[in-house]
Amino acid sequence: MAALSDSAIWEPLFIAIGVSALVFGGFRARTFVTCLGLSLLITNPLIGVLKSAVDRHRPKHVQTVRMVELQKADPKFLALFKKPIIRFSDSSDRNRSGPSFPSGHVMNNSVIAVFCTLFYRRRGWLYWFVTLAVGYSRIYLGAHWPSDIISTLFLAIGEALLLLGLFELIWRSAGRKWMPQLFARYPSLIAAPNVGTQTLGAQQHSA
Repeated sequence: MAALSDSAIWEPLFIAIGVSALVFGGFRARTFVTCLGLSLLITNPLIGVLKSAVDRHRPKHVQTVRMVELQKADPKFLALFKKPIIRFSDSSDRNRSGPSFPSGHVMNNSVIAVFCTLFYRRRGWLYWFVTLAVGYSRIYLGAHWPSDIISTLFLAIGEALLLLGLFELIWRSAGRKWMPQLFARYPSLIAAPNVGTQTLGAQQHSA
């Protein structure tokens, strides 16, 4: 649970995947990474604003809960091979972390899950299992209330769909004007390539 909640362990992996997609991927992979990166850049400041506005206490701020913490290690993933520290929260934990809602972990992972689902519909939905596991880990560790996780999930889905819709509108306007040949092949950021061409060809053939 502590490992699932420690983003520092997984950041190098996500960065490596993103860089590989930008360097070796095609249009869809590069679009996916670019749109997702922009969305996460927008999401993180939004999380901070909402946390300050709602200012909800975490479970460990107001009651005694079990704490599971990874030991220090460099690089961070080596902490996976060390026995975690298990203790109960006390008064010193009340000022060690910010407000409870929304959950930054769930917010970011839900945005990733939405983009994976829409860009890679055959297998992208599998990332929801990661999102749900991270959400459960936040409850397990006393960092969030269950209502934080559920509310954040719906909030993140709405934000991701809104941003993706905005990116789609920008592409249909700018792509048609500035990159007509590429736009003719990819009229949509998330649809299969040549959708428009294939449909036109099928209509002509049937006629």
